[in-house]
Amino acid sequence: MEAFTVRDLRERTGELIRGAEEGHLSVVTKHGNPVFVAVPFDEVLLESGVRVSLALRLFDDGTLTLSQAAKVAGVRVEAFIERVGAAGLTVVRTPADKLDSELEIIARHGRSR
Repeated sequence: MEAFTVRDLRERTGELIRGAEEGHLSVVTKHGNPVFVAVPFDEVLLESGVRVSLALRLFDDGTLTLSQAAKVAGVRVEAFIERVGAAGLTVVRTPADKLDSELEIIARHGRSR
């Protein structure tokens, strides 16, 4: 996600538009404070609405966790996971080596009960 200042809007409008055309989300700030978010107008936006589209993009770029993105989308985590999958995005982003160690911890925890 790229940040643009109000001044940038005058000087770099083309970059903001090109980024949106490429599917990039941008935030516009004034005096360092977010003023609005530019969400690309695409099929996801048309089919899912602004909240879900924004949540998907923020989750995809790592700005929000799965549960935070579900809250932004206004749906339960399970429903948001389905939306993530339908959008062709990856839900689990843990590298394989870390996933193996996490599974070992879970297995040990299960045996100790």
